[in-house]
Amino acid sequence: MARTFEELVAEAETVPVDGWDFSWLDGRATEQRPSWGYQRTMGEHLARAAAALDIQTGGGEVLAGVPKLPALMVATESWPPNVAKATELLHPLGAVVVADPDEPPLPFADAAFDLVTSRHPATVWWSEIARVLRPGGTYLAQHVGPASVFELVEYFLGPQPEEIRRRRHPDDERQEAEAAGLQILDLRLESLRTEFFDIGAVIYFLRKVIWMVPGFTVDRYRDRLRELDEKIRTEGPFVAHSTRFLIEARKPA
Repeated sequence: MARTFEELVAEAETVPVDGWDFSWLDGRATEQRPSWGYQRTMGEHLARAAAALDIQTGGGEVLAGVPKLPALMVATESWPPNVAKATELLHPLGAVVVADPDEPPLPFADAAFDLVTSRHPATVWWSEIARVLRPGGTYLAQHVGPASVFELVEYFLGPQPEEIRRRRHPDDERQEAEAAGLQILDLRLESLRTEFFDIGAVIYFLRKVIWMVPGFTVDRYRDRLRELDEKIRTEGPFVAHSTRFLIEARKPA
């Protein structure tokens, strides 16, 4: 027998959401992956690096999954539960985790790294990235693109103005990176199909990715959640589209 709305809510409301491991959603939600394979591409760059920095590493899951880390590997993270999780995961691999508030300046000297990486950074301080890169160094990252999963966002918040929908547009990121003195080597944007198979998956996702629907709580949105639960039960998975872009930039030698 299918689980009730209240049963799904009770489970999703209490499951831990620290780190960036989304395995709890296995079988409950799917997201198409970008064609470039960020973790593999990141691993290829790290294998060639001598000193690297991973900004906003989350729980360290992506970095820990690459085959080989450079001799000097540092990761930053701001959220205390993730700092603890990343430390536990990355220290045995030889990486140092630094608690950092994600505000300038980065706690490193000029030209400290030949590679800076980041997967889905919440904020990007291009001048700081350029400062800590050595001449000839590279920034490689996968960013969340504009209007990502906005079918879900607008279900709860209503239609968003164009200036909100355009945030994190790769063209704007290009301009900001170039203004900081970096040269763009690669920039690719993809729209990726995302499906939520039950209301518990929606709740878990919005609890974990807190900037999607700011201030989200089950109590605040219970009526909309109940309506969405019924929609999924009668019409099938709720479909949205995430946007991702790969960006590779170089600091001139």
